[in-house]
Amino acid sequence: MDGNTLELKDINAYYGKSHVLQDVNLHAKTGEKVVILGRNGMGKTTLLKAIMGIGEVKRTGSITYGGKELIDKQTYSIARTGIGYVPQGWQLFPSLTVEEHLTIAYRRGEPGKEWNPDRLFNLFPEIERRRKISGTSLSGGEQQILAICRALVTNSELLLMDEPSEGISVKVLDRIVGICEELSAANKCILLVEQNLNLALRIAERVYILVNGSIVYETTSEAFKDDKEKHAQYLGI
Repeated sequence: MDGNTLELKDINAYYGKSHVLQDVNLHAKTGEKVVILGRNGMGKTTLLKAIMGIGEVKRTGSITYGGKELIDKQTYSIARTGIGYVPQGWQLFPSLTVEEHLTIAYRRGEPGKEWNPDRLFNLFPEIERRRKISGTSLSGGEQQILAICRALVTNSELLLMDEPSEGISVKVLDRIVGICEELSAANKCILLVEQNLNLALRIAERVYILVNGSIVYETTSEAFKDDKEKHAQYLGI
């Protein structure tokens, strides 16, 4: 594995006594786009929370990124290693305007290639027009855009995205796909949880299937795209 690989080994995760993730192993390398698929309730969101060390999830095993062990670190320390996070449900702050959400999260990136608030306002006029109002006053789709933008302005090397298609239009989805392509071309890594199979396979190069908290299948997106038997077996479609 290269130095900027995310690697999970034998990850178990719990909510209290509920054992959600069971001996999960996966990796995502520099510049790679990886998707985690599975039916509802299989542990996909918990997997991203486990990586980020979100408080209510207790985990055991090993999570390394850039050669650093993250399993014993707090969330703010994990973010500082270069990991951005788009959470499910947006998790915006009522007291902050749209602009403030991006300004506070902004960390400088490579000159000429960085994601900064002005660049994202140009890309997403939907939220630029409302930059001075509370982020939680936006529509659901606009809040999703803001949550994605908030992660992008951290200029992280690894981006975790939980259901980025939720509530947004087809035109906006096309822009999200373009962003993912640009991130990959700049050697950023994307780990995506997504219910929208078409979008997931447009973005990702490699697929993991999660069933009842365990990884049961791994393949390339190209191989999975036309495998209707596996779609029915693991996703019910």
